[in-house]
Amino acid sequence: MVLISEPTAKSGERWVPVSEALVAQAGEVPSDPFIDLKFKIHERLIKELDLQKVGGKDPSSLRPSVESAAGMMLMNEEVPLSRQERSRLSVEIADEVCGLGPLEPLLQDSSITEVLVNRPNQVYVERKGKLCLSSKVFKDNHHIMRMIDKIIGPLGRHIDEASPMVDARLADGSRVHVIIPPLALDSPVISIRKFSRDALTMDDLINLGTFTPELAELLRACVEGKVNIVVSGGTGTGKTTVLNVLSSFIPRGERVITIEDPAELQLQQPHVVRLETRPSNTEGRGAVLQRDLVRNALRMRPDRIIVGEVRGGEAFDMLQAMNTGHEGSLTTVHANSPRDALARIENMVLMAGMDLPAKAIREQVSSAIHLVIQLKRLMDGSRHVVQITEIAGMEGEIITVQDVFEFRYAKTSDGARTGALVPSGLRPKVAEQLEARGITLPPGIFTPAGGSIWT
Repeated sequence: MVLISEPTAKSGERWVPVSEALVAQAGEVPSDPFIDLKFKIHERLIKELDLQKVGGKDPSSLRPSVESAAGMMLMNEEVPLSRQERSRLSVEIADEVCGLGPLEPLLQDSSITEVLVNRPNQVYVERKGKLCLSSKVFKDNHHIMRMIDKIIGPLGRHIDEASPMVDARLADGSRVHVIIPPLALDSPVISIRKFSRDALTMDDLINLGTFTPELAELLRACVEGKVNIVVSGGTGTGKTTVLNVLSSFIPRGERVITIEDPAELQLQQPHVVRLETRPSNTEGRGAVLQRDLVRNALRMRPDRIIVGEVRGGEAFDMLQAMNTGHEGSLTTVHANSPRDALARIENMVLMAGMDLPAKAIREQVSSAIHLVIQLKRLMDGSRHVVQITEIAGMEGEIITVQDVFEFRYAKTSDGARTGALVPSGLRPKVAEQLEARGITLPPGIFTPAGGSIWT
């Protein structure tokens, strides 16, 4: 089932089912009957109002004046409009002038986590892990391009046929990816991963079912005890959110250096240095890669290094840092299982141009990384930790691993399928490392409950 939003008088939108066949077609979403009128008023506003004098450069101070002026212009139009329609159009015209047009209300909606523009009449949003088809539409491809220019213009970024892809960040920290024709065949495409204004806490993740209280206690101890942790998962599984929560357990007296592309973490510690990569300019020069930043971070006296996500050669430098006294490092990687995560890191070391035998790389990996946290998005859209895997060492040329916690399934009395994260019964080696640092774990944390229904 896919959802589509419809305007209502009170809330602005309500969500109703739309058939899969309808969504699969190109022209399925009804066009906005007032879109030509809105653009007519928008153009008049730009021509007739001195926007600098009306409200200065601050869009928030400009909006009331724009809404008022748009309302007056709409009253003079011959198109019959109800009071509610005129009020809604005034707000949408103000969104065009002061914000990002049809995207503005979606970005302001805290229940939406992602906004995906596929074509002018197809704008999807994600709510609670489910994709929904929004009623918001653009007039045409030029309208989308105008919003793209408003996004990347203040950042000094450029996009055209010669450079048809760009990564950017909104003022609130939301991550934006844009790709335009000729690479995008039908229309300019915008993908926005929204930035949470209020960072989730461990209690929030426990309430959402992502973590269990026992797992929370273990991970709190591991971060405080400087265990090197990799958070693994697919796209949209919550890796950055979990990394953010784990970082909250770092003692406040430590110097933390974060390296991201782009910056998303919301650390609360007082001593944090944030580093962000930089793309090349229009001449193809000036790029600063994550690997460059990791190397420089090692010269900045870090107690902890947090790499938002390892994607390439910086994996080698990250392993070197973990193996040379920079304990308690945290990072994320795109992978579908802990084994895949280790294989990807091994491949990324090779991307760094290191002419090393596979066994030497695996020895580096096995000695540097202690735990892998595997995340997965289930069929209902919920995000869960499905494995906590410890790197046990090497046997020959193979990295050995053992699951400390794993997600197991069971059927309820009504036949529904459910699941829970349960201990495997194995006591990890990191428990000894934590005890050596004076950190005590709750008794029985690694012992499965007697008579467990989980299989």
